[in-house]
Amino acid sequence: MKIYYDDDANIEIIQGMKVAIVGYGSQGHAHANNLHESGVDVTVALREGSSSWKKAEEAGLNVNTVSEAVKNSDLIMVLAPDEFQKDIYESEVQPNLKPNAILAFAHGFNIHFEKIIPAASNSVIMIAPKGPGHTVRSTYVNGGGVPSLIAVYKDALSDQEFSARDVALSYAKANGGTRAGVLETSFKEETETDLFGEQAVLCGGITALIKAGYETLVEAGYSPEMAYFECLHETKLITDLIQEGGIANMHYSISNTAEYGDYLSGPKVITDKTKEAMKEILENIQSGNFANEFLNDCRQSNDGSGGPFMKSNREATKTHPIEEVGRELRSKMKFLNSQKLVDKEIN
Repeated sequence: MKIYYDDDANIEIIQGMKVAIVGYGSQGHAHANNLHESGVDVTVALREGSSSWKKAEEAGLNVNTVSEAVKNSDLIMVLAPDEFQKDIYESEVQPNLKPNAILAFAHGFNIHFEKIIPAASNSVIMIAPKGPGHTVRSTYVNGGGVPSLIAVYKDALSDQEFSARDVALSYAKANGGTRAGVLETSFKEETETDLFGEQAVLCGGITALIKAGYETLVEAGYSPEMAYFECLHETKLITDLIQEGGIANMHYSISNTAEYGDYLSGPKVITDKTKEAMKEILENIQSGNFANEFLNDCRQSNDGSGGPFMKSNREATKTHPIEEVGRELRSKMKFLNSQKLVDKEIN
């Protein structure tokens, strides 16, 4: 598979366009600021009264309503939460789209599962950084980039000197992606692998494993503080080593005792039954059932903050003992607070 870097992308393509960034959350603030600093004409598109309006203006960005921003834009990057995209598209984006405007997404959810069905005249592309928005922004500021994916769902640019793929690469370059490397995929592959990775490993798998390990140690009589350090705090130290050079690199860095324990006990925790459960998770995603379950839960929310399943589990996580212990310990580690990735006052 070819990996694209800075020399493979022409940033002048996106610099010659008016770009609307719909949403100013984790990904939205990163894309908007990165593109702006790359010389792109960016407008942040928000609903009137949005709490993010002031944040975007204070960052030096143009801000307008979604409908007005879309009217004047050549490319619209939709970065509102997945559960809101369909309604925003149908009520404010679609009626105001230029016939040849390009629709862009950072996740294929609504296109792949056909919640949004664009007009035939609009090209549809994806530029998906493989990291949280706050990391996309902080890495760009520090001169680096987050590896990204691009995909073309539909190319309607037959009358242009460049293709939809060229536009996606140009956008990725302005966002810092080509500094680290860009891979080309499809909306289907990105959507299904992304959802699976989040649920089975990166979010669902890791957090469930951390909480189970913590509970096992505390229930056996060990101090909550020791359990926190061993089962949560040190995960970053291990994942940093894995990210830098793979699993073998991590094994090289840790003690022989730890490596031996990896080989002995890892397969006892992650068993064939675990893999069977992962297959069921993947099948639930592929069928579209997960997408429907998620959206149905969201529809039961009165304030847009998540449905009953989301809210109950969010509250259970906040009140879990590991969170209480963690808050206290982290407050003593001043270096953790010196340069936060997530600062709710500005992003």
